[in-house]
Amino acid sequence: MTSENRRALTLRDVSEASGVSEMTVSRVLRNRGDVSEKTRTRVLDAARALGYVPNKIAGALASQRVNLVAVIIPSMSNLVFPEVMMGISSVLDDTPLQPVVGLSHYRPEREEAVLYEMLSWRPSGIILAGLEHTDAARAMLANAGIPVVEIMDADGDPIDAMVGISHRRAGRLMGEEIVKSGYRRVAFLGTKMPLDHRARKRFEGFTQALAKAGIEIADQEFYAGGSALLKGREMTEAVLSRTPDIDFLYYSNDMIGAGGLLYCLEKGFDIPGSLG
Repeated sequence: MTSENRRALTLRDVSEASGVSEMTVSRVLRNRGDVSEKTRTRVLDAARALGYVPNKIAGALASQRVNLVAVIIPSMSNLVFPEVMMGISSVLDDTPLQPVVGLSHYRPEREEAVLYEMLSWRPSGIILAGLEHTDAARAMLANAGIPVVEIMDADGDPIDAMVGISHRRAGRLMGEEIVKSGYRRVAFLGTKMPLDHRARKRFEGFTQALAKAGIEIADQEFYAGGSALLKGREMTEAVLSRTPDIDFLYYSNDMIGAGGLLYCLEKGFDIPGSLG
């Protein structure tokens, strides 16, 4: 069959296949009204056999909402974000809601554009990473009339609800532990800086803890692109070649940290003895 001969299935097709009225088919598919279990099963079996999928857009015109939850995250290359998506999906599995994903690539203007497009579909809710947004994005979120959940951060004022940790506190605790362990020549290695607000906040807390102990960052290596094992190796090699007396390497995320660890082990560094 050519595309010209194809036509979209309608309620009438399901009605004819199941032997009930279009109104009854509509009630069953929308899970509305009083319909016997026998009739419901007959309609659902017919719809499944035909491959019929209800037109959600038509229903959305009346309700002004679709059963979608908009999710905006910075990236899918950093392992933490696929895990976040799996968690969101597992919670929504037992509901009529489905997540739809957009990527901001750590760029506020990109997040604003993705948000605008997603809100135009009138989702039932929105989940987005972080608390920092453009003024226009904050205005859209504040006036969307739907639940807004900002995740993965707690250092700031949420528009509606937030779920996350204090990255400044996490960085500060890390700095305190490093000082307590006796390290003094510390280097910082980070990607997506300064666009990754959560990494930036950890770095702020980290340097505050070091400064309190009279320690300054001895060297730092920033990369504007994304995280990867190879990039972690390259950044680590650059720092240790430039400042060989470094005794602790602090990474902005696990991916480049793992790459750095592999490089150090290959080069025979005593981890975590002479180098932490």
